[in-house]
Amino acid sequence: MKDQSAPFAPTGCYENRELSWLKFNRRVLEEAEDLTNPLCERINFASIFQSNLDEFYMVRVGMLMDTLHLTAVDDKTGMTSAEQTAAVLDCTRQLLAERDRICRSLIAELKGQGVEVCSFAELSDKQQSFLEKHFTSNVLPLLSPQIIGRKQPFPFLRNKAIYAVALLKTKSGGERMGIVPCGEGVLRRLVPLPGEKQRFVLVEDLIASLLSKIFTHYRVEGTVLIRLVRSADIHMDDASSEMSAMLAEEYRKSMEKLIRRRKRLQPVKLDYQGKLSDTMRDGLCACLGLSKKHLFSSGVPLDLTFMGTLRDLLRDRAELFYPRRVPQNSPNVDPLHPMTEQIRQRDLMLSYPYESVRPLLRLLQEAGQDPDVVSIKMTLYRVAHNSKIVEALVDAAENGKEVVALVELRARFDEENNIGWSRVLEQAGCRVIYGLDGLKVHSKLLLITRMHNDQVEYITQVGTGNYNEDTVRLYTDYALMTASPAIGAEAAQVFNALSMGEVVEDSRHLMVAPACLRDKVVALIDREIELARADQDSYLGFKLNGLTDKLIIDKLIEASQAGVKIDLVIRGICCLIGGVPGLTDNITVHSIVGRYLEHARIYIFGVEGRRQVYISSADFMTRNTTRRVEVAAPIQAPALRTHLENMFLDQLRDTAKGRIQRQDGVYVRAQGEPFNSQEHFCDQSYANQWALAGPHTEPPRPAVKAVQASPAKTVSKKLSVPVRKTRRTLFGRIIRRD
Repeated sequence: MKDQSAPFAPTGCYENRELSWLKFNRRVLEEAEDLTNPLCERINFASIFQSNLDEFYMVRVGMLMDTLHLTAVDDKTGMTSAEQTAAVLDCTRQLLAERDRICRSLIAELKGQGVEVCSFAELSDKQQSFLEKHFTSNVLPLLSPQIIGRKQPFPFLRNKAIYAVALLKTKSGGERMGIVPCGEGVLRRLVPLPGEKQRFVLVEDLIASLLSKIFTHYRVEGTVLIRLVRSADIHMDDASSEMSAMLAEEYRKSMEKLIRRRKRLQPVKLDYQGKLSDTMRDGLCACLGLSKKHLFSSGVPLDLTFMGTLRDLLRDRAELFYPRRVPQNSPNVDPLHPMTEQIRQRDLMLSYPYESVRPLLRLLQEAGQDPDVVSIKMTLYRVAHNSKIVEALVDAAENGKEVVALVELRARFDEENNIGWSRVLEQAGCRVIYGLDGLKVHSKLLLITRMHNDQVEYITQVGTGNYNEDTVRLYTDYALMTASPAIGAEAAQVFNALSMGEVVEDSRHLMVAPACLRDKVVALIDREIELARADQDSYLGFKLNGLTDKLIIDKLIEASQAGVKIDLVIRGICCLIGGVPGLTDNITVHSIVGRYLEHARIYIFGVEGRRQVYISSADFMTRNTTRRVEVAAPIQAPALRTHLENMFLDQLRDTAKGRIQRQDGVYVRAQGEPFNSQEHFCDQSYANQWALAGPHTEPPRPAVKAVQASPAKTVSKKLSVPVRKTRRTLFGRIIRRD
């Protein structure tokens, strides 16, 4: 890899990575307050905000706390780990205050719809009496209370579990602390009130209110509910450092060991609900090794997942959900003709979730049965719970095809799922390989090799999103399918390198990280800089999930100063501030947070007539450009390139869910004629389907009935290939972001 130290080091237009991410999560929270979203969808955004924040603390704050003793500083803002941690904690406190206000409003709206969570204290005597009997009979026998003392040390608190803590007075006047797990996974979270189907109390509220029935030999002086978040910042490279000397099963067991370690890592955040006395606060901080700054008071229940259960009670109220949208057939794909033949004739591209993933599944199914197919090679980073993709690979192997699957076991929080699927693939006769030492394989690459008329042919699919039939209905992504011999040959080089534990050092058509993607991006930016300095038209446009790579950031600043017009559409982290006089005057930064998670990556270099357009698995984040195997592919077909450019332009004019970054780094709603790019793309997909159906067909309308199906139910129609029941084992989590 070339050493590219940036000669240009401006100041005044950088944003800290962690603070930028918190700004993104603020935009998610804003959607929970946006009255243009139906009530039940706003509830969903509130839940996403919480799960995002939990993961942020588990990963990023965990990392910061691990590096507090180091002298290293943020390469863009110069902040130390201690300074970043302090800023994150201050910002979190502000965000949680906003969260409390918004969630209280949502809970009030739910009450207006007849669905209510009540406080035990506000119930009638009759209702309290009923719940006390329920508690004695059905709750108390399942609890495991503990008194903290010399012979009863402070217990291990599970990550994100809720506990009731009591300050207890002994008969002699001494103080003790009692703690009760609130039965996660054992007790129903919502306890219905007698004779009412839509009014509940939370089980933790019930337990906290009746602690005197648990600690009968003490006087309960105070109670508080707590929820601890632990670091998940384990280094998966620990498992891969000796991977070359390990058998596959040993490597999987090593990964499983690390996953178990994650569950016991250091606390990073403690949320509490109720009045926390100084005695209880000091005791909890001492036992958990936390400073008081890491404690956060909550004005709403500590875990908002219960709101999803309440939302399910309103399924028959279509107006409270988004109108149902179903992925449509691509107008460029003939459902009656083999996918291979169509791709041999012209490049095809699918746009998720607006278009169906079914053509890709058909391609894999056909490849498994095609006598001309020699091999199928595929990278798997995150796959569905019930994966049709894996199912098709297994069938291909059983049909005698060589199937090579690179399964990345270090996909954060999906490790268990991937470990399970790797075993399924191996048992079916697939050759399973894993990521490289020190490098995750994040690319979305499929290569089908055929021998036709004694000639080698390739069908290559390069995408921006994971091979996951669940997330393709929720995330915006692109999938290019091409029979280009040049792209196929370079994809083959990628797989050959991975099989040998190496990386591709250079390529002509594809951009392949970590060795040559960043170099190519910088070179193409340099070209635009040279043209701008020569008073010629120049342009750069990038759609990304994150921008943190300082080398690329500095190159964009240089381009802006040279006069290059630059449009950025960045969903999450953006460490570059646009519009700063003298530095980033020519850069505008947009962000879209809407119904679907923006996940696609698009690179655009140059103006019309000489424009180069790529789709990619890689964000411009240092982890992607230097520590992962990523692939970007050129869009060579003029029609596809124009289509992609138009979608990018449509996102730039989104005023419904688009925000624009000001020169002070604050994101504000975009102004102008009302336009929702995601809804526009949905409408286009429906209109295309209508056009395909013929002129005498009534145009399809989005179904009025709102559906928020569970991820397990969002998979496409079952493949016709028979599958053994033994393949139906389910593994791990379903939905991930990257």
